[in-house]
Amino acid sequence: MLKILPLLLLLVGAGAGIAAGRFMAHEPVSDEAMESKETPGHEEEEAGQTEFVKLNNQFVVPVVQADRVAALVVMSLSLETKTGARERVFEREPKLRDLFLRVLFDHANMGGFDGSFTRPGKLDILRQSLADVAQKELGDDVESVLITDIARQDN
Repeated sequence: MLKILPLLLLLVGAGAGIAAGRFMAHEPVSDEAMESKETPGHEEEEAGQTEFVKLNNQFVVPVVQADRVAALVVMSLSLETKTGARERVFEREPKLRDLFLRVLFDHANMGGFDGSFTRPGKLDILRQSLADVAQKELGDDVESVLITDIARQDN
């Protein structure tokens, strides 16, 4: 009896697993059904012909006060570009990173990361400055610059 019990439990467990798999299985969706279920946002993306290109590494910006680093601001940026510009962005990424760091350092030196630096007005000014230098480097391929993550670490 002790030798049969593990086999019986194994069969019951396998049967329950098969039954659960069949119960939870989804029917395959046809291509026609997928086309009819497209979301309005997807259609807008196609109409606007833009894509988002996330830059590979974060940007680290020191906030200097009284000749010492008082804080570090870490942020991630993405570019909204015309479709097909992704490769060009990555080819020019070292130059873009340099230009963006210049803007970020200037912003920090002007007090842009002091106090409640995430207020919409302050970040809008920063976004526009970043977009301006990106458009100078890449032309009309760049629609805007998005700040996807931002954090400040005080020392």
